[in-house]
Amino acid sequence: MTATTAPTDASAQTEPLPGPETRAERIRRRLIPAATAVLSGVLLYLSFAPRELWWLAPFAFAVLGFVLHGRRAKSGFGLGLLMGLGYFLPLLSWTGVDVGPLPWLALAVAEALFVGLTGLGIAFVSRLPAWPVWAAGVWLVGEAARARFPFEGFPWGKVAFSQPSGLFLPLASLGGTPLLGFAVVLCGFGLGDVVRRLKADPRARDRALVASAALTVAPVVAGAAALPLVSTGAEHGTATVAVIQGNVPRMGLDFNAQRRAVLDHHVKETLRLAAAVKAGKAKQPDLVLWPENSSDIDPYANADAYAVIDKAAKAIKAPVSVGAVVTAEDGKPRNRQILWDPKTGPGATYDKRHLQPFGEYMPYRGFFRVFSSDVDRAGIFEPGTKPAVFDMSGTGIGPVTCYEAAFDDVVRDQVREGAEILSVPSNNATFERSQMTYQQLAIDRVRAVEHGRAVMVPVTSGVSAVIRPDGSIAQRTGMFTAESLVADVPRRTSLTPATRAGVWPEIVLVLVGAAGVGWVLARRRAGAAG
Repeated sequence: MTATTAPTDASAQTEPLPGPETRAERIRRRLIPAATAVLSGVLLYLSFAPRELWWLAPFAFAVLGFVLHGRRAKSGFGLGLLMGLGYFLPLLSWTGVDVGPLPWLALAVAEALFVGLTGLGIAFVSRLPAWPVWAAGVWLVGEAARARFPFEGFPWGKVAFSQPSGLFLPLASLGGTPLLGFAVVLCGFGLGDVVRRLKADPRARDRALVASAALTVAPVVAGAAALPLVSTGAEHGTATVAVIQGNVPRMGLDFNAQRRAVLDHHVKETLRLAAAVKAGKAKQPDLVLWPENSSDIDPYANADAYAVIDKAAKAIKAPVSVGAVVTAEDGKPRNRQILWDPKTGPGATYDKRHLQPFGEYMPYRGFFRVFSSDVDRAGIFEPGTKPAVFDMSGTGIGPVTCYEAAFDDVVRDQVREGAEILSVPSNNATFERSQMTYQQLAIDRVRAVEHGRAVMVPVTSGVSAVIRPDGSIAQRTGMFTAESLVADVPRRTSLTPATRAGVWPEIVLVLVGAAGVGWVLARRRAGAAG
């Protein structure tokens, strides 16, 4: 028997086997995805105010989805963490004004850890069919978690707040900030998947590519379809509203040491407006809104403060909502809005419910004092417990004090309580000329569309504004100036679908993310059993 030789593959003889990966190649393989993840975070940051670059947000998620697709969970966490650092470090830089970099870095890292866990989840579901849907749901899980934990959460920087204008904004009136954020993220992940598939095969025309393209376009189409839900019309006439910005003598944390000067500034500006009204140079307001901390001297306990506020209310001949720091009946301080009638004096009140941790109160003060003595600058305020709407000359005004505007439930509660117009009295003097005041103004604009209400923003030092129910700005002040804004504002009582739905859109979208994770686990269990 003659031995035969198996045919050989000529290409196998001519093509050398790949050698071991060099150190440079290994570094490049790791560095490029890491840099790309950071880039996605920076792009997302750039989509936020003071810039009007809302359209950058989908591209940020396109980049993130591209880099996370098919990764192991561990890599997903690391890349997500890098994305979070690229995002939150610049976004929250204002938190370090006057207190140094440690609080800023600690907060940014803590928030980035949430994004790291979110990146883990996105990588986990990225091999599923229609993975952009499940991945967008996972992102919403991360946002919902950090809006609640720890210390009652920190929802600042939700994707929805990058969208105070643009194609996606009308979706806020349909499903609130959760649906708005989900749409932006889904559009971005869909776009990233389209790019990924075309990169792998430029001639690809399969169903998966078509599905990803559809997922990219669908949120834009949905935004256009929701546009009729956005209305600016007056349903019960208008109210002439005056927004007072009295300014502060000096910016920074020590503005609190100038309490009487701050109060006098707001009294002076109100008296100036009253003189203009009397001279026929300004329209008589139906109601007047002062900012948060406009009277850090308790007018209940200080007769002099009481007298000057009362003088201003009588001069302007309209009820005034005064932001004051007071000692309540239980002996504990409150950040309070007081309805001050020109005839009867102080009446109804609203106490701020969502206090700012590390500012208005200090969790675990003894522990954090080990790291910085600045913790003793934090207040010892007690939160309010219920919503309240002020009847101001027959118009329902719903106060939402400063930081509270970032929390879905507080704003929604005030609208459901009967607010025809929302007021967001704020004090941003602590943060000087940082981007914080512009970020907050963007949040207020999104809230206007979400609930179909005009939003008034009286701020001690700016930027104060009058926001229409479609999120556009009718009037605004500069920063660190004494100014008054007087505007005829629509009174509205109808509830948007988002207001009626409450927390349910968020629950549904979180369940989408959970379902994606559950699907992966079920597939792995089935594979192990087989």
